[in-house]
Amino acid sequence: MGRRLLAIAAVPLALGGCITVEAPTEPIVIELNVNIRQEVIYRLAEDAGNTIEENADIF
Repeated sequence: MGRRLLAIAAVPLALGGCITVEAPTEPIVIELNVNIRQEVIYRLAEDAGNTIEENADIF
């Protein structure tokens, strides 16, 4: 049992030198396509509703 645990513990140490991490040569580009149309329309509708309520005698 002790030899098995020793062998299992030794495997990551033996493989530790085989792993290399390198930075990419080109910059990382993250494209975010955010749809804000819905929020703008909602705010305009809310503002229009408030304007109608405040000036009910005009309409």
